[in-house]
Amino acid sequence: MAPVDKLDRTGGRFFWLGNFEIGQTTQLVVDFKNSSVIGRFHHRIFDDHGRLVAEAAGGIQGREPDPFFLRHGREFTLQPGHYRLVTEISSPFLLAQPVPYLDTLAHYRQAIQPGDALTLLCLGVLLGLMFYYAVLASMRRNATDGFYALFILGNLLYNGTALLVYPDLFGLHWFYLISFPILFSNGSYVLFVLRLLDITSASNPRLYRLGMALLGLFAAFVLLAVFKPNWSLELDRAGVGLFLAYGLLSGIVRTRQGHFSAPMYLAAVLVFFVLGALSISLGRLGEVYTIYIEHLGLLAVTVEVLLLALVLARQFSQLRMQYERAHVNATRDALTDLQNRRGFVEAGNSEVERSKRYGHPLSVIYLDLDNFKQLNDTRGHDTGDAALSAIAGALRSVLRSNDLLARLGGDEFAMLLPEIGPEAATEVGRKIFAAVNSALRDFPPVTASIGVIRFARVRFTFHDIMKLADELMYEVKKAGKNDVRFRHYE
Repeated sequence: MAPVDKLDRTGGRFFWLGNFEIGQTTQLVVDFKNSSVIGRFHHRIFDDHGRLVAEAAGGIQGREPDPFFLRHGREFTLQPGHYRLVTEISSPFLLAQPVPYLDTLAHYRQAIQPGDALTLLCLGVLLGLMFYYAVLASMRRNATDGFYALFILGNLLYNGTALLVYPDLFGLHWFYLISFPILFSNGSYVLFVLRLLDITSASNPRLYRLGMALLGLFAAFVLLAVFKPNWSLELDRAGVGLFLAYGLLSGIVRTRQGHFSAPMYLAAVLVFFVLGALSISLGRLGEVYTIYIEHLGLLAVTVEVLLLALVLARQFSQLRMQYERAHVNATRDALTDLQNRRGFVEAGNSEVERSKRYGHPLSVIYLDLDNFKQLNDTRGHDTGDAALSAIAGALRSVLRSNDLLARLGGDEFAMLLPEIGPEAATEVGRKIFAAVNSALRDFPPVTASIGVIRFARVRFTFHDIMKLADELMYEVKKAGKNDVRFRHYE
């Protein structure tokens, strides 16, 4: 057998030979460093007379149970003496260079815990966020979320198999779960970037054409992998490098063009680019034994998924702000900045139902200006607008912060006063009448007719309450205008 410095990543059958000495009876573990992507392995230990004293087999394609969770470690008890370890490795492909090493049982059990914890934590995060994005895609009918859910799914299948979760927990030993899902998830990521950053043939023709070319290339990778399956992981590696470069380029271009989500996406893909580049380029981890290159790749994907969750949160925050701004614009009067009829009806219905539920008192005030049309006709609409603004200021000066105040339209105003007794409501009605008359001194011949309805206990709907207040205000009009009237309901 001719020695080699580097194993062929497209797989094959290899042997590793090593000599070691034991000074006392010891429980040892033989495992591999750098990578857990191994199809089959077979350890044979010979004594210094060439006799086979121990052997063990395993691997992702093997059916032998793993004594250590998420590890290829095999335990041996050896007497003092000189030994030779012969390890046979047979694998369709290799992610990195698996190198056998020996450790004491006690130290090995302790040393593997951080890597195993990292595996389970990251896979848990990815599983939760995959379902989250899948639900978002379904509820929002948004292909962007769907493409990213598929990207996460591909990485879940790859990492769960490569790091022995599925073989150990579910008995899944199909080796190509490591490579084929990534061939499809690479394309899903490009589609995700196109959608997230709004890259179209019209807005960014060059980036769009480049993205389409990558999708075509990835489709060719899938076909090639069908005929050359032992090349599938190398095609994955090339695809990851290409989509990382495309994501980075797209993030830079769209950030410079002022796209809303691009800066945060660029920060996420930069971290992903650095960690991902390490995971697809390294063949060895030096003197690190129980952390694999697969762990680096899993960490890279998890960090990027978490950072992109912040991008999604920012999008939701922006949508919420836009909704609130639109709602405010739809429920506020532009001239007086009071609530308009729509806003008053929405808030009034809720307040009336709350008062009915808890038995609280409530009052409603309806105000209509007298002779307002005459003011507009003689002094112009600018003066009329000034009068309406002056009245809004006068009403604000009298009412409490929790009272509802609205301009219903034209020269009509309405107020709803929750949790206020009859005497206090009467006093507020009189103060409003005085404040409005004072504000209208500069706008003759305009005056105000006001109706105040007081409820010790609310038994009507909001619509009926407003109708009663409107009718009372019209009684003032019919009686000569420029007055305030009160009506009480027990």
